[in-house]
Amino acid sequence: MLRRIVLFLLVLHMLCAVALAGDPAARNLAAAGLVEPTSQDASLVLDIRYATDNNFTGKRVYPAARCYLRADVAKRLLEVQKGLRGQGLGLKIYDCYRPFSVQEAFWRIMPDERYVGLPVRKDGVIVKSSRHNRGAAVDVTLVDAHGQELVMPTGYDDFTDKAHRDSAAASPEARRNSQHLERAMQAQGFEPLATEWWHFDGPGWQNFEPLDLPFPADR
Repeated sequence: MLRRIVLFLLVLHMLCAVALAGDPAARNLAAAGLVEPTSQDASLVLDIRYATDNNFTGKRVYPAARCYLRADVAKRLLEVQKGLRGQGLGLKIYDCYRPFSVQEAFWRIMPDERYVGLPVRKDGVIVKSSRHNRGAAVDVTLVDAHGQELVMPTGYDDFTDKAHRDSAAASPEARRNSQHLERAMQAQGFEPLATEWWHFDGPGWQNFEPLDLPFPADR
């Protein structure tokens, strides 16, 4: 397993070397141990909502629609995608790494720990954060072979009980789809969040430091 992870990291660094050379923000993210899974598998569909105004803030928050994750988390996500591809399905990604300063802005809008992790700084040091701030969480849904989203219990960022995994409000089809996604993610070690059907934490997220590194500009 360790050998495969090392090989995975080497390949990712080779693929990203040119892009990183002229972009300080990208270099900083790479130095912190964050990688882009889409560099390894272009079949992953990106719909980074916070790089658009189609999100609960109503504003564009990220300068670029890019997904950064810790290397081990990215590797596990690629394994999920590989398994789904054999079923004629795939992943669409809504959010990955999120800078801590963005988390603070989100908390001001939605101060509810069921949906937004409480961000806390003391003397300039981050002492509490979201898993997203650690590059260890990912928000995803399922798509078919044509890239069309499967029916799910709610839309993304629906901060109501209907988005909870134990909600009885979803249609049978939506419940089946969300459970299929959950099983696929859990098979690679991801932990589902009870209050958001789209949110999954990578195993060992506690071992990663929260970050407040900005995104690079769009390519």
